[in-house]
Amino acid sequence: MTAIAVHGFAQCITCHAWSPDHSMVAFCPNNNEVHIYKSVQDNWERIHVLQKHDQIISGIDWSVKSNRIVTASHDRNSYVWNLEGSEWVPTLVILRLNRAALCVQWSPKENKFAVGSGAKTVCICYYEQENNWWVSKLLRKRHDSSVTNVAWHPNNLLLATTSTDGKCRIFSTFIKGVDTKDSKAGAFSDSKFGELIVQLDLSFSWAFGVKWSPSGKTLAYAGHNSMIYFVDEIGPSPLAQNVALRDLPLRDILFVSERMVIGVGFDCNPMVFAADERGIWSFIRFLGERKPASASKYGSQFSEAFGKLYGQPRQGVGNESVESSRLRGIVHENCINCIVPLRERRVSTIKRFSTSGLDGKVAIWDLEGQADLSQYL
Repeated sequence: MTAIAVHGFAQCITCHAWSPDHSMVAFCPNNNEVHIYKSVQDNWERIHVLQKHDQIISGIDWSVKSNRIVTASHDRNSYVWNLEGSEWVPTLVILRLNRAALCVQWSPKENKFAVGSGAKTVCICYYEQENNWWVSKLLRKRHDSSVTNVAWHPNNLLLATTSTDGKCRIFSTFIKGVDTKDSKAGAFSDSKFGELIVQLDLSFSWAFGVKWSPSGKTLAYAGHNSMIYFVDEIGPSPLAQNVALRDLPLRDILFVSERMVIGVGFDCNPMVFAADERGIWSFIRFLGERKPASASKYGSQFSEAFGKLYGQPRQGVGNESVESSRLRGIVHENCINCIVPLRERRVSTIKRFSTSGLDGKVAIWDLEGQADLSQYL
């Protein structure tokens, strides 16, 4: 399978997000701007350029219900953009950070959003009607290093984070006057703001790309040691599984159903993971076609000389990981750093999603018609 659509918008893309009706895409072309393109008669036209940040924009999220865009940047600021007439009007969010903002995501109810940062803190931002501005409460002194990703639980109260300290943590973000205690939250409905629910020490390397399953029963995240972790029964005694990859590490992941996950990263090709009837997760296959990575003449000569030096054959001896690492995706030509669902209303299963990478491409993928994967959707 290859992507159903591939668009080269820039030389490099750091992050992207879609409008609620999927007719527009917003992305950062590796600078301090957000470019918004609209699909017009099978062509993409740039209709807006959002300019307010001073440094590279590291996170974008476009709310589905309220049609607002939130951005986070290395300049330690975040803006909420509202469409007024034909112009996007920014509102500054007071983050109180002394390091770069690295990621951002709206909560399911869109009354809050979370910003992870290089200051070892997470900002939970909400709107104050009395003062007509966005303010933040900080999760402090919980992380030992930069927060790389954040993910909201479907109950709108729990927040999962990953960090370069190798740990995944789950916090309560209940804010009085903003949230209401919901019986659906179960045992966590009485948790106070900032309370650490669980800390997962599964990875011994940087952790990235944390996500919840549609029901919120399963949590998954990736490690920079070419591992992906799946955790069930979040609480005092969680059940954890890990799947070791023979290829390069993942950078981001996405649950398309309760039993199926798509992972993207440095291998430039989406990877499919699925759980069987027993709940055991495993790698299924690469989603895109693969092609050998072209090697320069100098690189070939160097490899041959290096092999002779250590008395090894040029191609290695039966090492599948070496062989597989020489294959790359046919759609993306560089690391895929972002995967975004293309959701349909009132449908929990995701059959279409998009990826963007350091090659400046945005690719749209469709799982419809994949016979070997239909059992997991």
